[in-house]
Amino acid sequence: MTKRPLGRWALALLLPFALFAAACGDDDDDATDTGGDTTTGGDGGGEAACSAATAPDDAPEITIGAQDFGESKILAEIYKQCFEAAGYNVSIQELGGFRDLEVPAFENGDINFAPEYAASMLEFLNDFAGEATSDVDETVGLLNDQLGDKDLVALDASEAVDTNSFVVTQDTSDELGLTTLSDLADHQDLTLGAPADCEANAFCLPGLQDVYGVDLSDGFTALETGAIADALDAGAIDIALLFSTDSRIVANGWVLLEDDQTMLAADNILPVLSTELNDVEGLADLANAVSASLTTENVTEMNGKFDVDHEDADAIAEEFLADAGLV
Repeated sequence: MTKRPLGRWALALLLPFALFAAACGDDDDDATDTGGDTTTGGDGGGEAACSAATAPDDAPEITIGAQDFGESKILAEIYKQCFEAAGYNVSIQELGGFRDLEVPAFENGDINFAPEYAASMLEFLNDFAGEATSDVDETVGLLNDQLGDKDLVALDASEAVDTNSFVVTQDTSDELGLTTLSDLADHQDLTLGAPADCEANAFCLPGLQDVYGVDLSDGFTALETGAIADALDAGAIDIALLFSTDSRIVANGWVLLEDDQTMLAADNILPVLSTELNDVEGLADLANAVSASLTTENVTEMNGKFDVDHEDADAIAEEFLADAGLV
């Protein structure tokens, strides 16, 4: 910038979202809304939408870009398997990176579809201008203004939200009294491990400085996304920037620092695709049916199966689609 057999600890992870939602108001379209059936995907898809659809004879091949973390791989598989059930020719291109590789891949025609995150994608495209808000509709509208110049379009946002989160161990929280981001004001000598784009990301170092008056730049360490949780666990860093749906936060008893001054914005999961693909009859409706079945909790649960149980992304996606009634 941005996973589980949850059962009894799923609700604990959702507490920060409840706090965030309270800060943002009670708009039904709020970015943190996680309503619906959180086990199988709610009321958005269903009725075997994927297998009941039929791809047009002249439909182009769909190449889905997957960023370099488990959730993106799972989401790519979910959309892929749904489209395949409808008769589309689909493949996944693993990008080995993030938007710095994804956006050029769209521009070069190497991919024409990708699962994305509304606020983070907007801020990447606008050079981190700080336009994203907690209003998902406003944020998606601004995102589509940016995407239009690239012959891309974002479809409906899902209820699932995955945003940056700042995490410390329970020991660090207890020792320093850290429970909110505001608490970091008295501890600006701590080390932060995060992806390299943290230095420019409005939801990372600049946001901490602008919203909270917290400057962690001296202790910033750029790490690959997959190495951040391990670094926190090993004590190599004091604070980890993780995705809020990362199952290891609760599995390891870590503390997600509350965004008490509402720095974070509407990072709802949504598909981005080429305008050519968007013009294919029925395809956008099919993608939207999949998105409507995603919630913060079921995405978190799937991430746990990948990160903790080490299940394969394709198997996780297959089970999700069946449970959601999409195939």
